[in-house]
Amino acid sequence: MSLTSDPFELTQTINSMNTVKLVAVFAENRPGQAARVTGILARANINIRCITVASSGTFGVMKLLVNDPELACRALQQEGLAATLTDVIAVEMADKPGALHTVADCLAAHNINLANTSGFVANDRAILVLEVQDAAQAGDVLKKHGLHVLTQKEALTV
Repeated sequence: MSLTSDPFELTQTINSMNTVKLVAVFAENRPGQAARVTGILARANINIRCITVASSGTFGVMKLLVNDPELACRALQQEGLAATLTDVIAVEMADKPGALHTVADCLAAHNINLANTSGFVANDRAILVLEVQDAAQAGDVLKKHGLHVLTQKEALTV
């Protein structure tokens, strides 16, 4: 493996199963927490490409697709936040009725449960982000059904 100036090349080589890393931040559900997290990331020169927030009572989880997940996680941890990296699958699907059902049905047929899901449309591309127990298995199943599973670099450049 050669070292280059392209930080995605190393990630691509290591991450051959096409998983994407999200930063998950567990934090108290109160005013100012989103500002705290995004401020830390801004100071670390981290670009947030996608975010989801889920809360349950007094705590919540922010999940972020960022340009440098390892640096983002370290920056958040250094500021006392509980941050981890989570492997997910990002799959491109048609931006039309029934496309999400196609993906869900494919996974269900292979007994793969969706733990968490989010999605977005950018530049006329519909991207579904899937958290499953076995990301490699889910990625293989989706690829075998003709769906495009994105690399980390592709997910960040949509």
